Amino acid sequence: MAENTKIEWCDHTFNPWIGCTKVSEGCRNCYAEALNRRHAWAGKPWRICGASGKTPIWGNDTAGRPIRARTSAAYWRGPLKWNRKAAEQAILAQGLRNCAALAVSPSAQRDADLYGHPRRPRVFCASLADWLDPNVPVEWLADLLRLWFACQNLDILALTKRPELWRERIELACGLAGEKAETDKNWSDWSDTWCILFDWLHGNPPANVWIGATVENQEMADKRIPELLKIPARVRFLSVEPMLGQVVCEDVMRRYGCGCRCHHSNDKNDLCGDGGIIEFPAIHWVICGGESGPHARPMHPDWARSLRDQCKAAGVPFFFKQWGAYWPDEPCGCFRKIKKSNPAGRLLDGVEHNEFPFSPSAQKFPPTPTASTPKGAPRKRAGAAGSSDAPDECAGGDTSFIKGGEKC
Repeated sequence: MAENTKIEWCDHTFNPWIGCTKVSEGCRNCYAEALNRRHAWAGKPWRICGASGKTPIWGNDTAGRPIRARTSAAYWRGPLKWNRKAAEQAILAQGLRNCAALAVSPSAQRDADLYGHPRRPRVFCASLADWLDPNVPVEWLADLLRLWFACQNLDILALTKRPELWRERIELACGLAGEKAETDKNWSDWSDTWCILFDWLHGNPPANVWIGATVENQEMADKRIPELLKIPARVRFLSVEPMLGQVVCEDVMRRYGCGCRCHHSNDKNDLCGDGGIIEFPAIHWVICGGESGPHARPMHPDWARSLRDQCKAAGVPFFFKQWGAYWPDEPCGCFRKIKKSNPAGRLLDGVEHNEFPFSPSAQKFPPTPTASTPKGAPRKRAGAAGSSDAPDECAGGDTSFIKGGEKC
């Protein structure tokens, strides 16, 4: 299913930086930390925040300082290439839609039948970090957001264990984008970034960004789901992986709203009045999976079944990713070590669940109210050309980006 990654629910993974700090029980056997030990990423020629030489970049150093490593400039150009390829495929499909002789792959035909257009590539950001990590320089976050907004032909799946930090981090990035819009040579790109971030902070989210939270058990579900619901998003999703206990969240999968996706609260009286009161999903997608690795903890099948049934009752797409390192042998009431060749690795009660939400970037939505521009906001310079569709350079001005339409 995945083209450039082994993660079944996305087409690409992108890690703007590498490194994180453990914050909950789901982090105990962190696969990213294990990969870092195997590949020795700290020795790569990447910019390090808080470290030098070959200092391990996972967590904190011996003095308690957080260590993070930013990935290379060439690597950062990857999403721009994927974005151009997706745009070319969409244009080709549009132009040849009525051509009966067009030969398409079975997967492409299935996507066209399901969505009415070529499916937009899904990019998971970030599999080896947390994009809302407070120990990452805000300059890096601003560059990442600028890159996301330049890739309008991709759906960005932004997963975090820190949804409570969204407003604080986005406000910092918005402020920095406003400063760069006044002073940076690529001021036009930064002005566009500032506008998108300002709208997002005032309830109008970017359509190509999906926001997700990891909820490995009921404790984290009770803590993180309310914070996730505070984030304006066209698509919100839960990653219940590794699943370490039963998670009951059917009551928060749905909430009342006006139907225009204006992202008002659950209060029935807090509505914009554009479409009447209806009930619609507050969570649009759920991913479920067991833990893998040598120290994995088994996932009870009843936990996964319960989550599947909750999603079905709420009308929320359910994706079962894997059993993990152990497969439940229910006739004998035990768990068996799973092998990679075992075909039951992704089967729940004999069924492979591969459900996805529709991409809001490919749908027509009523306009969302946008806050007025405040006094002192960055403005386009008189006589300047329009903004480009891709950033020119990375934070600090030391990393070259390629304009959209040109080859990398």
